[in-house]
Amino acid sequence: MESVFVCMNVDYVFLPLSAQYHVDHNRVHFYVDDSSVVSALQKCSHKITDTDGYKVCLCNIGNLTIYLVSQNIQVVLNRKTNMEAVIKIIEQNIPELTCLNLSNNRIHKLDELAELVTKVPNLKTLNLSHNELKSDRELDKLKGLKLVELWLTKNPLCDLFKDHASYISAVRQRFPRILKLDGDDLPPPIGFDVETPTTIPPCKGQTQKDLLKLLYCRYYSIYDSGDRQPLLDAYHDGASLSLTTPYSTQNPSRSSLGEYHKDSRNLKRLKDSTIRFRLLKHTRLNVVAFLNELPKTQHDIASLNVDVNTYTNTLLSFTVSGVFKEVAVDGKSRESTMAFSRVFITVPAGSTGLCIVNDQLFIRMATTEEIRRAFVAPAPTPSSSPVPTLTAPQQEMLTAFSLKSGMNLEWSQKCLQDNEWDFNRAAQIFTQLKTEGKIPDVAFIK
Repeated sequence: MESVFVCMNVDYVFLPLSAQYHVDHNRVHFYVDDSSVVSALQKCSHKITDTDGYKVCLCNIGNLTIYLVSQNIQVVLNRKTNMEAVIKIIEQNIPELTCLNLSNNRIHKLDELAELVTKVPNLKTLNLSHNELKSDRELDKLKGLKLVELWLTKNPLCDLFKDHASYISAVRQRFPRILKLDGDDLPPPIGFDVETPTTIPPCKGQTQKDLLKLLYCRYYSIYDSGDRQPLLDAYHDGASLSLTTPYSTQNPSRSSLGEYHKDSRNLKRLKDSTIRFRLLKHTRLNVVAFLNELPKTQHDIASLNVDVNTYTNTLLSFTVSGVFKEVAVDGKSRESTMAFSRVFITVPAGSTGLCIVNDQLFIRMATTEEIRRAFVAPAPTPSSSPVPTLTAPQQEMLTAFSLKSGMNLEWSQKCLQDNEWDFNRAAQIFTQLKTEGKIPDVAFIK
């Protein structure tokens, strides 16, 4: 039986929830789903007279939420209507939401959650643990979210990956900014962000080349760190890599390139197709495993040069060249300086990134001129004093500061040194001086 109760002197019209409405002798039991209605009804108690002249007592009125909790009843969100209702509530009341916990809801599809991308754009943390998601492809429906933390533990999809690195990579392909997965901190992602959903942005002019140079300064910072495993995130699952050294009749063991000759895929030297195929590294796991086996290195970040070879909406090929030294186990650099040229072919990955599908590395001995200029950073001002050698992190910071400020390397280094290599403080001083017009035009001549 459904009855509409109108409280006199109160502007509320309400409909009792029929599922819990029943009559017990001279009492009526019912629930409402709005706490404001409960408050209004309680104010009407003993103010309404029935047909027999008795005052009506309105007491112990129950709120539905309290009732459900007391009866241990849960509204599971794996039903489309329930999930849509929740998202609508969030959109109308808390669109600025940054953290959402949907664990333990038997969720097996994420179709309805796709609306979070537009309706809750500030969402940074999402907990989907202890649900029934069976495929990582479901995550594609949430790719527009800029998540930094995600929980997926106790979902069937977690058991589909052959190792933890593959699991992390699959998540980062959808959410490149993820810093924490299932409660574990992840290494910072390599910054291949291009802020374009499906195509590569225009790459014309010196600014874009400087950006590519900055990105691969980060790549080589990881490459030279001693642990190259984080480079897994930079490569496509089906990536391939080849290493080549110059053709020579000299005994390889007498050359400083001896460590690389055994893996060289120089087609002029190799005629056996089986060996050619074996020396081509396939899949990102094999690529990074091979890179980990190569000698430890220190690249001269200031020597890096980037040339864009091919650019389309779906492919970007460019060459990075420069010089490096091998680093011995004791931490000392070997005397020999080597030069390299590396062709990267990349494609769009996820919603905001690039990933490497082909990597061709060519290594040779450096020329006399390259050796003379190697590992010597520009001096901040013309001076007869010797130029200090910068560390790899300082070289990377110098390149980044030059790109962001627009100043050349000479003035960028001076600004950083004057502020004791504090990037943020140097940026503040630069902004202040530029606003005041105290930076000369020569600082921006490259």
